Amino acid sequence: MAQILLVEDDRTIRMALEYALTGAGYAVNTATDGRSGLEAARQGCDLILLDVMLPSLSGLEVARVLRSEGHTEPIIMLTALNQDHDKVAGLDAGADDYITKPFSVTELLARIRANLRRAERTGEHEPAVIEAGELVIDTRAARVSVAGEPVKLRSKEYGLLVAMARRAHALCTRQWLTQEVWGETFLSTSRTIDTHVRRLRKAIDGHGWTYIQTEHGMGYRFEPKRQEERS
Repeated sequence: MAQILLVEDDRTIRMALEYALTGAGYAVNTATDGRSGLEAARQGCDLILLDVMLPSLSGLEVARVLRSEGHTEPIIMLTALNQDHDKVAGLDAGADDYITKPFSVTELLARIRANLRRAERTGEHEPAVIEAGELVIDTRAARVSVAGEPVKLRSKEYGLLVAMARRAHALCTRQWLTQEVWGETFLSTSRTIDTHVRRLRKAIDGHGWTYIQTEHGMGYRFEPKRQEERS
């Protein structure tokens, strides 16, 4: 039985969602503000439903803190804000998915299932530490270092790095990366992926190594090379 943390300050919405989630077979823990939600998340869960507009700490702040602390459980943002820049802010804060109020319970349950499946799939039979050149990725602690020095990445840049590194030498199309890192329901542009990859390269390349190779017109490939080997 998956454990879901629901952080929602609206009592009517919170009670309705708790009833629906329990009826769908999930164990549900609830919190009514950002600070209590953060503390509850630190105790562990399988997925977080996180309202954006919360007392004490916003949902965006809660997501940023959790990701900075290495928490990797899926986060689905719940919000009445439906502008593109609002969605981008939530995703950049570390959310895996985004659903706009009002929404149907059927859609929410489908998104929960999709995010739990993806989290389970990426966690199976994968090495906890990935090493390549001077790069070390500790997936359990969600930490990255280059030549022994810690590297600070945004949540989506970290997600892209792990997704590509786990498929080392294989082509990763932009569509595949979008589904793996942003979720199946997020519509991104090539520019979104390219911008994040550019930032990622700037953060990890160096010390004689380059890690992500461009396949023009197709996508990217995690293929560590010494810089003099680049063609």
